[in-house]
Amino acid sequence: MNTTNTRRAARGSQRRLAAGIALALALGAMLAACKQDAPTTGPAADAGTTPAAAAATPETVVSAEVSALTPEQLREAASKAYQESRLYAPGGDNAMEYYLALRDKQPADAGVSSALVDLLPMTVIATEQSRDRADFLEAKRLLALIEKTDASHPAVQRLKDSIAAAEADTARRAQQQQLTAEQETQRQQQLELERRDQQRLAQEQAARDLAAQQQAATDEAARQETARQEAARQEAARQEAARQEAARQEAARQEAARQEAARRQATPSAADLRAISTPAPRFPPEALRSGTSGEVQVEFTVGVDGSVTNARVVRADPPRVFDREAVNAVRRWRFEPVAAPVTTRRTINFAPGD
Repeated sequence: MNTTNTRRAARGSQRRLAAGIALALALGAMLAACKQDAPTTGPAADAGTTPAAAAATPETVVSAEVSALTPEQLREAASKAYQESRLYAPGGDNAMEYYLALRDKQPADAGVSSALVDLLPMTVIATEQSRDRADFLEAKRLLALIEKTDASHPAVQRLKDSIAAAEADTARRAQQQQLTAEQETQRQQQLELERRDQQRLAQEQAARDLAAQQQAATDEAARQETARQEAARQEAARQEAARQEAARQEAARQEAARQEAARRQATPSAADLRAISTPAPRFPPEALRSGTSGEVQVEFTVGVDGSVTNARVVRADPPRVFDREAVNAVRRWRFEPVAAPVTTRRTINFAPGD
Protein backbone atom coordinates (compact mmCIF):
# COMPACT_ATOMS: atom_id res chain seq x y z
CA MET A 1 0.00 0.00 0.00
CA ASN A 2 2.75 2.46 0.88
CA THR A 3 4.68 1.55 -2.28
CA THR A 4 1.64 2.37 -4.43
CA ASN A 5 1.21 5.79 -2.81
CA THR A 6 4.88 6.57 -3.29
CA ARG A 7 4.69 5.74 -7.00
CA ARG A 8 1.60 7.92 -7.42
CA ALA A 9 3.29 10.86 -5.70
CA ALA A 10 6.36 10.50 -7.93
CA ARG A 11 4.26 10.50 -11.07
CA GLY A 12 2.41 13.64 -9.82
CA SER A 13 5.70 15.42 -9.18
CA GLN A 14 6.93 14.57 -12.67
CA ARG A 15 3.73 15.94 -14.22
CA ARG A 16 4.02 19.23 -12.22
CA LEU A 17 7.70 19.57 -13.22
CA ALA A 18 6.86 19.10 -16.89
CA ALA A 19 4.09 21.71 -16.68
CA GLY A 20 6.48 24.16 -15.01
CA ILE A 21 9.08 23.64 -17.72
CA ALA A 22 6.47 24.21 -20.41
CA LEU A 23 5.27 27.41 -18.74
CA ALA A 24 8.85 28.69 -18.43
CA LEU A 25 9.48 27.98 -22.12
CA ALA A 26 6.29 29.85 -23.06
CA LEU A 27 7.27 32.88 -20.97
CA GLY A 28 10.73 32.81 -22.52
CA ALA A 29 9.23 32.83 -26.00
CA MET A 30 6.98 35.77 -25.10
CA LEU A 31 9.92 37.77 -23.74
CA ALA A 32 11.96 37.03 -26.84
CA ALA A 33 9.10 38.24 -29.01
CA CYS A 34 8.86 41.42 -27.00
CA LYS A 35 12.59 42.04 -27.42
CA GLN A 36 12.29 41.50 -31.15
CA ASP A 37 9.44 44.04 -31.32
CA ALA A 38 11.40 46.64 -29.31
CA PRO A 39 13.00 49.49 -31.31
CA THR A 40 16.62 48.98 -32.26
CA THR A 41 17.53 52.68 -32.39
CA GLY A 42 17.15 55.67 -30.08
CA PRO A 43 17.68 56.11 -26.35
CA ALA A 44 15.08 53.58 -25.34
CA ALA A 45 16.68 50.86 -27.45
CA ASP A 46 20.11 51.76 -26.10
CA ALA A 47 18.87 51.34 -22.56
CA GLY A 48 17.02 48.13 -23.40
CA THR A 49 13.61 49.62 -22.44
CA THR A 50 10.24 50.09 -24.11
CA PRO A 51 9.17 53.57 -25.25
CA ALA A 52 7.90 55.72 -22.37
CA ALA A 53 4.46 57.35 -22.34
CA ALA A 54 4.28 61.06 -23.12
CA ALA A 55 4.77 63.27 -20.07
CA ALA A 56 1.81 65.37 -18.95
CA THR A 57 1.77 69.13 -19.51
CA PRO A 58 -0.43 71.85 -18.01
CA GLU A 59 -2.53 71.65 -21.18
CA THR A 60 -2.98 67.85 -21.09
CA VAL A 61 -2.83 67.02 -17.38
CA VAL A 62 -6.64 67.22 -17.05
CA SER A 63 -8.04 64.39 -19.13
CA ALA A 64 -10.65 64.94 -21.82
CA GLU A 65 -13.05 62.70 -19.90
CA VAL A 66 -12.75 64.91 -16.80
CA SER A 67 -13.08 68.11 -18.83
CA ALA A 68 -16.26 66.78 -20.44
CA LEU A 69 -18.08 66.57 -17.09
CA THR A 70 -20.62 69.23 -16.13
CA PRO A 71 -19.85 71.67 -13.30
CA GLU A 72 -22.25 69.80 -11.02
CA GLN A 73 -20.59 66.46 -11.82
CA LEU A 74 -17.13 67.97 -11.31
CA ARG A 75 -18.10 69.47 -7.98
CA GLU A 76 -19.55 66.17 -6.77
CA ALA A 77 -16.54 64.16 -8.03
CA ALA A 78 -14.09 66.62 -6.44
CA SER A 79 -15.88 66.44 -3.10
CA LYS A 80 -15.92 62.65 -3.18
CA ALA A 81 -12.24 62.43 -4.15
CA TYR A 82 -11.40 64.90 -1.38
CA GLN A 83 -13.28 62.85 1.21
CA GLU A 84 -11.63 59.62 0.00
CA SER A 85 -8.12 61.16 0.20
CA ARG A 86 -7.60 61.11 -3.56
CA LEU A 87 -6.17 64.60 -3.47
CA TYR A 88 -3.75 64.51 -6.43
CA ALA A 89 -3.59 60.84 -7.43
CA PRO A 90 -4.36 58.61 -9.22
CA GLY A 91 -4.22 60.45 -12.53
CA GLY A 92 -7.65 61.11 -14.00
CA ASP A 93 -9.49 60.58 -10.72
CA ASN A 94 -8.30 63.06 -8.11
CA ALA A 95 -9.56 66.24 -6.47
CA MET A 96 -7.04 68.54 -8.14
CA GLU A 97 -8.01 67.55 -11.68
CA TYR A 98 -11.70 67.89 -10.92
CA TYR A 99 -11.17 71.32 -9.32
CA LEU A 100 -8.97 72.47 -12.23
CA ALA A 101 -11.61 71.42 -14.76
CA LEU A 102 -14.26 73.16 -12.65
CA ARG A 103 -12.14 76.30 -12.48
CA ASP A 104 -11.87 76.28 -16.28
CA LYS A 105 -15.66 76.30 -16.46
CA GLN A 106 -16.28 78.67 -13.53
CA PRO A 107 -13.21 80.93 -13.08
CA ALA A 108 -14.93 83.20 -10.55
CA ASP A 109 -15.68 80.40 -8.05
CA ALA A 110 -13.73 81.47 -4.95
CA GLY A 111 -14.30 78.12 -3.21
CA VAL A 112 -12.59 76.21 -6.03
CA SER A 113 -9.60 78.57 -6.00
CA SER A 114 -9.31 78.20 -2.22
CA ALA A 115 -9.39 74.39 -2.46
CA LEU A 116 -6.63 74.39 -5.09
CA VAL A 117 -4.47 76.66 -2.93
CA ASP A 118 -4.91 74.25 -0.01
CA LEU A 119 -3.87 71.29 -2.17
CA LEU A 120 -0.74 72.89 -3.66
CA PRO A 121 1.73 72.37 -0.74
CA MET A 122 1.10 68.64 -0.47
CA THR A 123 1.27 68.25 -4.28
CA VAL A 124 4.70 69.89 -4.21
CA ILE A 125 5.83 67.36 -1.60
CA ALA A 126 4.41 64.46 -3.64
CA THR A 127 6.26 65.75 -6.73
CA GLU A 128 9.55 65.74 -4.83
CA GLN A 129 8.88 62.22 -3.55
CA SER A 130 8.17 60.94 -7.08
CA ARG A 131 11.34 62.62 -8.34
CA ASP A 132 13.41 61.08 -5.54
CA ARG A 133 12.24 57.55 -6.37
CA ALA A 134 12.95 58.19 -10.10
CA ASP A 135 9.25 58.03 -10.99
CA PHE A 136 9.61 60.84 -13.50
CA LEU A 137 6.33 60.40 -15.39
CA GLU A 138 4.42 60.78 -12.15
CA ALA A 139 6.64 63.68 -11.05
CA LYS A 140 5.94 65.47 -14.34
CA ARG A 141 2.21 64.80 -14.04
CA LEU A 142 2.14 66.30 -10.56
CA LEU A 143 4.29 69.22 -11.73
CA ALA A 144 1.82 69.84 -14.55
CA LEU A 145 -0.99 69.97 -11.96
CA ILE A 146 0.97 72.54 -9.97
CA GLU A 147 1.80 74.61 -13.04
CA LYS A 148 -1.80 74.58 -14.27
CA THR A 149 -2.99 75.62 -10.81
CA ASP A 150 -0.48 78.46 -10.49
CA ALA A 151 2.17 78.91 -13.18
CA SER A 152 3.91 81.55 -11.04
CA HIS A 153 4.26 79.26 -8.01
CA PRO A 154 7.84 79.54 -6.69
CA ALA A 155 8.30 75.74 -6.70
CA VAL A 156 7.54 75.29 -10.43
CA GLN A 157 10.95 76.18 -11.88
CA ARG A 158 12.81 74.53 -9.02
CA LEU A 159 10.93 71.26 -9.57
CA LYS A 160 11.44 71.43 -13.34
CA ASP A 161 15.18 71.80 -12.91
CA SER A 162 15.50 69.13 -10.24
CA ILE A 163 13.36 66.62 -12.20
CA ALA A 164 15.41 67.20 -15.36
CA ALA A 165 18.66 66.76 -13.43
CA ALA A 166 17.46 63.59 -11.69
CA GLU A 167 16.15 62.17 -14.98
CA ALA A 168 19.46 62.83 -16.71
CA ASP A 169 21.35 61.23 -13.85
CA THR A 170 19.10 58.16 -13.94
CA ALA A 171 19.57 57.87 -17.72
CA ARG A 172 23.34 57.95 -17.29
CA ARG A 173 23.21 55.28 -14.65
CA ALA A 174 20.85 53.18 -16.80
CA GLN A 175 23.30 53.35 -19.70
CA GLN A 176 26.10 52.33 -17.42
CA GLN A 177 24.14 49.43 -15.99
CA GLN A 178 22.67 48.38 -19.38
CA LEU A 179 19.35 47.37 -17.85
CA THR A 180 17.45 44.70 -19.70
CA ALA A 181 13.83 45.14 -20.75
CA GLU A 182 12.78 42.68 -18.07
CA GLN A 183 14.72 44.57 -15.39
CA GLU A 184 13.25 47.89 -16.51
CA THR A 185 9.75 46.41 -16.45
CA GLN A 186 10.38 45.13 -12.94
CA ARG A 187 11.74 48.53 -11.94
CA GLN A 188 8.65 50.27 -13.34
CA GLN A 189 6.39 47.80 -11.54
CA GLN A 190 8.27 48.42 -8.32
CA LEU A 191 8.00 52.17 -8.88
CA GLU A 192 4.26 51.82 -9.41
CA LEU A 193 3.90 49.90 -6.15
CA GLU A 194 6.00 52.44 -4.26
CA ARG A 195 4.07 55.29 -5.86
CA ARG A 196 0.71 53.87 -4.85
CA ASP A 197 1.80 53.16 -1.30
CA GLN A 198 3.53 56.51 -0.82
CA GLN A 199 0.75 58.50 -2.43
CA ARG A 200 -1.93 56.66 -0.49
CA LEU A 201 -0.20 57.27 2.83
CA ALA A 202 0.75 60.85 1.95
CA GLN A 203 -2.74 61.71 0.78
CA GLU A 204 -4.35 60.16 3.84
CA GLN A 205 -2.01 62.17 6.07
CA ALA A 206 -2.62 65.32 4.02
CA ALA A 207 -6.37 64.80 4.29
CA ARG A 208 -6.04 64.45 8.06
CA ASP A 209 -3.92 67.60 8.20
CA LEU A 210 -6.43 69.52 6.12
CA ALA A 211 -9.29 68.27 8.28
CA ALA A 212 -7.36 69.34 11.37
CA GLN A 213 -6.69 72.78 9.86
CA GLN A 214 -10.33 73.17 8.89
CA GLN A 215 -11.44 72.03 12.35
CA ALA A 216 -8.99 74.49 13.93
CA ALA A 217 -10.35 77.25 11.70
CA THR A 218 -13.91 76.25 12.64
CA ASP A 219 -13.01 76.19 16.34
CA GLU A 220 -11.30 79.58 16.06
CA ALA A 221 -14.31 81.04 14.24
CA ALA A 222 -16.58 79.61 16.94
CA ARG A 223 -14.32 81.04 19.66
CA GLN A 224 -14.35 84.45 18.01
CA GLU A 225 -18.12 84.29 17.60
CA THR A 226 -18.50 83.32 21.26
CA ALA A 227 -16.20 86.20 22.25
CA ARG A 228 -18.17 88.56 20.01
CA GLN A 229 -21.45 87.43 21.54
CA GLU A 230 -20.00 87.75 25.05
CA ALA A 231 -18.72 91.25 24.25
CA ALA A 232 -22.12 92.14 22.81
CA ARG A 233 -23.80 90.71 25.93
CA GLN A 234 -21.52 92.68 28.22
CA GLU A 235 -22.06 95.84 26.18
CA ALA A 236 -25.84 95.30 26.31
CA ALA A 237 -25.61 94.71 30.07
CA ARG A 238 -23.50 97.88 30.45
CA GLN A 239 -25.97 99.91 28.42
CA GLU A 240 -28.88 98.43 30.41
CA ALA A 241 -27.12 99.26 33.69
CA ALA A 242 -26.45 102.80 32.43
CA ARG A 243 -30.08 103.12 31.36
CA GLN A 244 -31.30 101.89 34.74
CA GLU A 245 -28.90 104.25 36.55
CA ALA A 246 -30.08 107.16 34.39
CA ALA A 247 -33.69 106.18 35.12
CA ARG A 248 -32.90 105.92 38.84
CA GLN A 249 -31.23 109.33 38.85
CA GLU A 250 -34.13 110.84 36.90
CA ALA A 251 -36.61 109.28 39.31
CA ALA A 252 -34.58 110.61 42.25
CA ARG A 253 -34.47 114.06 40.65
CA GLN A 254 -38.21 114.02 40.06
CA GLU A 255 -38.83 112.82 43.61
CA ALA A 256 -36.59 115.55 45.00
CA ALA A 257 -38.41 118.11 42.89
CA ARG A 258 -41.75 116.75 44.07
CA GLN A 259 -40.66 116.83 47.69
CA GLU A 260 -39.30 120.35 47.29
CA ALA A 261 -42.55 121.47 45.70
CA ALA A 262 -44.49 119.81 48.49
CA ARG A 263 -42.24 121.42 51.08
CA ARG A 264 -42.65 124.79 49.51
CA GLN A 265 -46.36 124.28 49.30
CA ALA A 266 -46.51 123.15 52.94
CA THR A 267 -44.03 125.77 54.22
CA PRO A 268 -45.14 129.37 53.60
CA SER A 269 -42.55 132.03 52.75
CA ALA A 270 -42.30 135.70 53.62
CA ALA A 271 -44.24 136.50 50.47
CA ASP A 272 -47.16 134.50 51.84
CA LEU A 273 -47.46 136.75 54.92
CA ARG A 274 -50.54 138.98 54.99
CA ALA A 275 -50.34 141.77 57.60
CA ILE A 276 -53.44 142.55 59.67
CA SER A 277 -51.97 145.19 61.93
CA THR A 278 -48.56 146.88 61.81
CA PRO A 279 -48.64 149.82 64.25
CA ALA A 280 -45.80 152.30 63.78
CA PRO A 281 -43.07 152.46 66.39
CA ARG A 282 -42.91 155.27 68.91
CA PHE A 283 -40.26 157.91 68.10
CA PRO A 284 -37.81 158.18 71.00
CA PRO A 285 -38.12 161.66 72.67
CA GLU A 286 -34.37 162.19 72.82
CA ALA A 287 -34.03 161.53 69.08
CA LEU A 288 -37.03 163.76 68.41
CA ARG A 289 -35.51 166.65 70.37
CA SER A 290 -32.17 166.24 68.62
CA GLY A 291 -33.77 165.71 65.22
CA THR A 292 -32.05 162.38 64.72
CA SER A 293 -33.35 160.02 62.06
CA GLY A 294 -32.37 156.41 61.23
CA GLU A 295 -33.53 152.91 60.37
CA VAL A 296 -33.57 149.52 62.05
CA GLN A 297 -33.78 146.06 60.40
CA VAL A 298 -35.62 143.58 62.60
CA GLU A 299 -35.80 139.82 62.17
CA PHE A 300 -38.86 138.08 63.63
CA THR A 301 -40.95 134.94 63.37
CA VAL A 302 -44.65 134.88 62.56
CA GLY A 303 -46.40 132.00 64.30
CA VAL A 304 -49.24 129.90 62.88
CA ASP A 305 -51.72 132.18 64.66
CA GLY A 306 -50.20 135.28 63.08
CA SER A 307 -48.50 136.59 66.25
CA VAL A 308 -44.86 137.76 66.25
CA THR A 309 -42.14 136.13 68.35
CA ASN A 310 -38.36 136.14 68.51
CA ALA A 311 -38.01 139.72 67.34
CA ARG A 312 -34.40 140.94 67.29
CA VAL A 313 -32.38 143.75 65.75
CA VAL A 314 -30.22 142.69 62.83
CA ARG A 315 -28.91 146.09 61.79
CA ALA A 316 -29.42 149.64 63.13
CA ASP A 317 -28.33 153.04 61.88
CA PRO A 318 -27.48 154.77 64.14
CA PRO A 319 -26.87 151.93 66.61
CA ARG A 320 -29.04 151.56 69.74
CA VAL A 321 -31.02 154.76 69.19
CA PHE A 322 -34.15 153.25 67.73
CA ASP A 323 -33.59 149.53 68.62
CA ARG A 324 -35.99 149.27 71.56
CA GLU A 325 -38.88 151.08 69.90
CA ALA A 326 -38.43 149.09 66.68
CA VAL A 327 -38.56 145.73 68.50
CA ASN A 328 -41.51 146.83 70.66
CA ALA A 329 -43.45 147.90 67.58
CA VAL A 330 -42.78 144.62 65.68
CA ARG A 331 -43.92 142.54 68.67
CA ARG A 332 -47.31 144.22 68.38
CA TRP A 333 -47.73 143.36 64.72
CA ARG A 334 -50.32 140.78 63.68
CA PHE A 335 -50.63 138.66 60.48
CA GLU A 336 -53.10 136.25 59.02
CA PRO A 337 -52.62 132.69 60.30
CA VAL A 338 -50.12 130.59 58.30
CA ALA A 339 -49.58 126.81 57.92
CA ALA A 340 -46.15 126.93 59.53
CA PRO A 341 -44.00 129.55 61.31
CA VAL A 342 -42.26 131.97 58.93
CA THR A 343 -39.12 133.89 59.81
CA THR A 344 -38.61 137.14 57.92
CA ARG A 345 -36.94 140.55 58.14
CA ARG A 346 -38.36 144.04 57.86
CA THR A 347 -36.66 147.48 57.87
CA ILE A 348 -38.33 150.25 59.91
CA ASN A 349 -37.49 153.90 59.16
CA PHE A 350 -37.45 156.64 61.79
CA ALA A 351 -37.67 160.27 60.68
CA PRO A 352 -38.82 163.36 62.67
CA GLY A 353 -42.27 164.49 61.67
CA ASP A 354 -43.49 161.03 60.59
